Amino acid sequence: MGALQGALTFFLAFWLTIMLEFALSGLRSGLRGRSFQAVFVLGVLLIGVAYLSGFFSPRQPQTVALDVGFSGMRFSLILLNLFWVQELVAREIDRKIILFSLAYPVSRTSFLAGRFAAVLILSMLAAIVLGLLLLLAVAMGGGYGQEFAPVLGVPFWATVAGFVLDAALVGAFSLCIATLSTVSALPLALGAAFAVAGKALGATLAYLSRGADGDQEMLARYNPIVELIRWLLPDLSRLDWREWSMYQLAPGAEVVFWSVTMAVAYIALLLVCASLLLARREFS
Repeated sequence: MGALQGALTFFLAFWLTIMLEFALSGLRSGLRGRSFQAVFVLGVLLIGVAYLSGFFSPRQPQTVALDVGFSGMRFSLILLNLFWVQELVAREIDRKIILFSLAYPVSRTSFLAGRFAAVLILSMLAAIVLGLLLLLAVAMGGGYGQEFAPVLGVPFWATVAGFVLDAALVGAFSLCIATLSTVSALPLALGAAFAVAGKALGATLAYLSRGADGDQEMLARYNPIVELIRWLLPDLSRLDWREWSMYQLAPGAEVVFWSVTMAVAYIALLLVCASLLLARREFS
């Protein structure tokens, strides 16, 4: 029994070491990539737009700046995740560079786990930097005082964490597509479509649940389709908690718990699918 535990401990330590090596190499590649630099600059520019937008609202300048900044941050994080998956996984598979990594006695699962860990760490670092810039923009912007100031403490960073989890889910989907695609741009394109569809799902469900403005024909035609899609596609709008920071409208603990559980479950499922697909893929 002791020998079995020792063997399992050795195997786990070896797997974690290999995964860490792939994660570190992914971190270096991700930080040096031109796409990261371009999208990060775009994110900084969007934070600048958030700063300027506060001057157009004499009553709630900080709230407007925060809303615009949150939208820019979410957009930037999703783009960053898609480009990182494209560079660290899809491009390596397309150019057969992955064969050099798999030439060592390592599993393909450790390669994917290390690369996804690198994308997740890079996403968190980018979110922290963009979040600090947004805090600065909100604190300095507007030029007018407002009666109810936004909350920039725990609610703010909870919202940022929701955006990181949102982007990680989109990245996991793109990673899954990258393991089976033979077209290098397909993970990027389908990942972007997945992000748009997941964000729009919540609004569509709410619109249909209110009766579609009395349009019974539309309700009868599309409601069954949307009800089916909701079981296949995650509702990414449930990870957007910006109203907590903007208007002090905290989401319920149960809502947050099930939203996070949904995202983590989808990420785990997509990573398992990606691992199985890559294990069956042959490289010639």
